[in-house]
Amino acid sequence: MTATLHSLSPVPSLDPLVALTAPDMNAVNQVILSRMQSEVPLIPELAGHLIAGGGKRMRPMLTCASAALCQYPGSRHHKLAAAVEFIHTATLLHDDVVDVSETRRGKRTANLIWGNPASVLVGDFLFSRAFELMVEDGSLKVLKILSRASAVIAEGEVAQLTAQRQIGTSEDTYLSIIEAKTAALFAAACQIAPVVAEAGEEAEDALGAFGRNLGIAFQLVDDAIDYTSESATSGKDLGDDFREGKMTLPIILAYARGSDEERDFWREAVGGERTSDADLAHAVALLHKTDAIAETLERARTYARRAIDNLAAFPAGKAKSALTQAVEFAVARAY
Repeated sequence: MTATLHSLSPVPSLDPLVALTAPDMNAVNQVILSRMQSEVPLIPELAGHLIAGGGKRMRPMLTCASAALCQYPGSRHHKLAAAVEFIHTATLLHDDVVDVSETRRGKRTANLIWGNPASVLVGDFLFSRAFELMVEDGSLKVLKILSRASAVIAEGEVAQLTAQRQIGTSEDTYLSIIEAKTAALFAAACQIAPVVAEAGEEAEDALGAFGRNLGIAFQLVDDAIDYTSESATSGKDLGDDFREGKMTLPIILAYARGSDEERDFWREAVGGERTSDADLAHAVALLHKTDAIAETLERARTYARRAIDNLAAFPAGKAKSALTQAVEFAVARAY
C-alpha cells in the first residue's frame, strides 16, 4: 500500500515537529552552544555565525522526533542530535568554500567574511566535536552509523564536484550523488534514535529508510526551487546551481527533452559560457517548457510517499503525525 500525501492542516508546516521536539531541542541547543566554544575566539565566532543563522535544525529535530516515536525516555539522543548538527554545519562551511558562495539564508557566508582557510578549519573543528560526542555516547553502533554517514557525505560532495559542468551526467549518477551528500545524514539522524531506544532492527531499518527517502525528496525540491524561488525560500540565491554548472535533475531532464538548439544552449550554459541573468531567464523558460521542474517535483512527491510508508508500522500519535507533516512540508515549500 502506498501512502497518500494529504495535508494534516491547510498548509503543511514544521510547527508540529518544532512543538514536539521543543524540550529536547532546548537540551540539544545547550550542547551545541557549549561544545562550539574554544579558547581560540575565531572558532565560536565563525561557527556561531552559521549555527545561529536561521536554519531550521531539521536534522537534529528528526533525531529527537524519532526518539519520541520509539518512546525513548532517556537523554542520550541530545548529544547525538548535536553531533548531527555539527556534521551538517561542517559540511555547509566546506560547501560554501567549494562553491565560492557569498550568501546563505540571506546572510553573507563565513568564507566571505573570514576567508576560506578559516572556514575550512572551523569546519574541521566541528567535525571533531561531533566525533567527541559520538565517542562519549559509547555505542559502537551509533558511532558506525554516524561515521559512515560522514564518509558517504564526503564521497557525495566529491562526486558532485567531478560531475560539475559535465553535461553527460546521468539521472542515476545524479541520484547517487544526492543520496550521498544529503540523504545519508537524514537517514543517520533518524536511525540512531531507535538504536539508543533499543527498539530493534526493524525500527532502525524503517527510520533509516524514512530519513533517506525524506532526504532525497528534500534535495529534489531544493534543486527545483533553485530555478523558481527567491533566496528567502531556498536559503541561497536564485540560479546558484545554474551559474555553478551543477548537473541537477531539472537540467538533466531539460537537456534530454530539448531540441538540438536547446541542447546547444545547455551545453554552453553548463560549460560556463552562458551565465548572465538573461541566460538564466532562458534556462528557466526551457525548464518549464520541457516540464523538467514539474517532473522533478513529482519525483520528490514519490519519495515523500515512500517516506510516509516507512512509518506504517509505528503507532499513531503526535510523533508520527509530526514526522508525516514534516515530509509534507518538505515538498509543499516548493509552491
